[in-house]
Amino acid sequence: MTTTTPRPESGPRGDAGVSADAPAAADPPGLDPVREAAPGGHRAARRRTAHDDRIRGLDGLRALAVVAVIAYHLWPTTLPGGYLGVDVFFVVSGFLITTLLLRQMARTGDLDMPGFWRRRARRLLPALGAVLVVGTLAARLVEPDLLVGSGRQWLGALTFSTNWLEIAAGTSYFDATQPELFQPLWSLAIEEQFYLVWPLVLVGLVLAVAALRLREGARLIALVVAGAAVLSAVAMALVHAPGDDPTRVYYGTGTHAFGLLAGAALAIGATGRRRVLPDTTWARALPWAGLAVLLVLVLTLRAEGTFAYRGGIALGSLAALALVAACAHGRSARFLRVLEMRPAVWVGERSYGLYLWHWPVILVVAAQLGDTPGSRLWWRTALVALVVSFGLAALSHRYLEQPVRRDGFRATLRGAGAALREGRVAPRVAAGTALVLGLGSVLAMATAPDVTSTQRAIEAAQREIQERSGPSSDGTTTDDGQDAPRDAKGGEPAAGTDPGPTPGSTPGDDPTPTGGATGAPDGTGLPDAAALADGSAVVGFGDSVLSAAAPALYDVMPQIALDAKPIRKWLDAPDVVRAAQQAGTLRPVVLLNFGTNGGFQFDGSAQALDETLDLIGADRTVLIFTVVGVSYWVDDANAELAERVADRPNVHVVDWHGYVTRHPGLLHSDRTHPNMTGIAAYADLLRTTLADLSHAA
Repeated sequence: MTTTTPRPESGPRGDAGVSADAPAAADPPGLDPVREAAPGGHRAARRRTAHDDRIRGLDGLRALAVVAVIAYHLWPTTLPGGYLGVDVFFVVSGFLITTLLLRQMARTGDLDMPGFWRRRARRLLPALGAVLVVGTLAARLVEPDLLVGSGRQWLGALTFSTNWLEIAAGTSYFDATQPELFQPLWSLAIEEQFYLVWPLVLVGLVLAVAALRLREGARLIALVVAGAAVLSAVAMALVHAPGDDPTRVYYGTGTHAFGLLAGAALAIGATGRRRVLPDTTWARALPWAGLAVLLVLVLTLRAEGTFAYRGGIALGSLAALALVAACAHGRSARFLRVLEMRPAVWVGERSYGLYLWHWPVILVVAAQLGDTPGSRLWWRTALVALVVSFGLAALSHRYLEQPVRRDGFRATLRGAGAALREGRVAPRVAAGTALVLGLGSVLAMATAPDVTSTQRAIEAAQREIQERSGPSSDGTTTDDGQDAPRDAKGGEPAAGTDPGPTPGSTPGDDPTPTGGATGAPDGTGLPDAAALADGSAVVGFGDSVLSAAAPALYDVMPQIALDAKPIRKWLDAPDVVRAAQQAGTLRPVVLLNFGTNGGFQFDGSAQALDETLDLIGADRTVLIFTVVGVSYWVDDANAELAERVADRPNVHVVDWHGYVTRHPGLLHSDRTHPNMTGIAAYADLLRTTLADLSHAA
């Protein structure tokens, strides 16, 4: 479909046709460098050389964006706002795509839609296909749990609908305990949806302005598009409900399109102008101010907070817009020199591949090494993941993306076929490797598990607890609750989803790291060693972490009593303990393992801990395990736990988190629940702690 538009006239102010001046590049812009000229008048465009036929500094901006995203995924507590790198990509893409479209319209008077979309496919599909195939096979070989939901993820990737499929499935971008192998593709989906619709909208706006013969047409269209960007940001703020999981507004196309629209508005507003910004002191300072704002947000803007969705992400997009404007202006010499340093340009040219590769690589490497973020050996996962990600991105860029982008799919395949017929070794090895990887990924998809080993282990443990303790008091049974709603705070289930002492509905608890303190043992409430050894003096209450550890606890302490169910929070602990107290089943030693779901994030959680300890009383020994996980609040939760029990001599904090940090390989792929090795370590830690307390008494 070729859409004909009025051929715009040039002029210093821009008019009804929305003039675009430089010759169109061979390929469209996007996440990677393209040969693009900066906006300006026709005479300025004719004076440009081929070397100048690109907007300076944008490679550096892409490098800044992708490094921020990678750092956020590797060190989320250090750079909690690194996810804003995606919004920098949005602004850059909106600006460049619109610039390209305007140039074509100005040069030819029409817009070749099929050609535009074909070039987009050349640019995006080769690397995307490689990541899907290699990532799927690597995950199957290392950690099959990572393939749960992979069929839906493949469908979303190939149809560029990842964001909406994940919203429909109820998954959470912010649930660190259930990482999805191809999660970053949500942003690619939003961009592709924009690329599909935006050319048609832009042509419609140009035709409308031309038909009405309005003066200052470019400025008017820019204002309309800028208004749409504002509406998108307002929609994000209004739709987001504090305390709820923000995935819906974060993944939503309409609620997260403001960066793309802002970049597009800048490109339209710059049409026909010799200078994007006035040559003033404040204009020269603008990029540095934008960079400072972006840096502050990257260091402070937590994705779990309300401000992120009520102005924070929009502010980050405005900061990115200032950087893009400075690049298009081309007169901020010092700023551009920083962005054009050779390492920055190299990374920027490969930023698309880096964005696609880094997340599955991080998950696979972490699963292979058994490391968790914040653990003492996490550095090795980070180092290996960085080396592998950059290596794969470089190889993909050179041998896959560039040939297809330059020659097209058909010519590239014909060339590969000719090389095979010539009998050369390298092409045959490459073809054989591609065939093996393709068949391997198909087999991996066919054998992908429906549920994670974490969920299966917790369900099996729940059945064992149920068999040993009999049916629950209300006659309910535990179900897997795969789709239980989750809270925004660390990807936890939403408040109110647990019915107190009745069984929960999902094994999807979530935590994070911290160091616990241990209260001074005084032996209060400790029975004899034999009762401790067989567990007849011990009762435990907790959430899915304690539930997962039940089989190992029963093995080493056959007489221990456990009441553990998924979803439970500290808010549920008083009712659980009170029911046991009324039933007369409290024992001299009480084990508590709550906090996996939200720590003390929910209002009243700290008071619930105090109430629970008051119910247990000072004549019993209480052991509280610290929480483990990857949520930002875990360290704070464990520190608060130690502080709140410091004045209770009968309460002792067992530093499970510290133990896991020192001993990698104890957790499932959710980086929260103990695996088979981990539950044995959990039981051994309990037994050792009781022995130490007994000796100290």
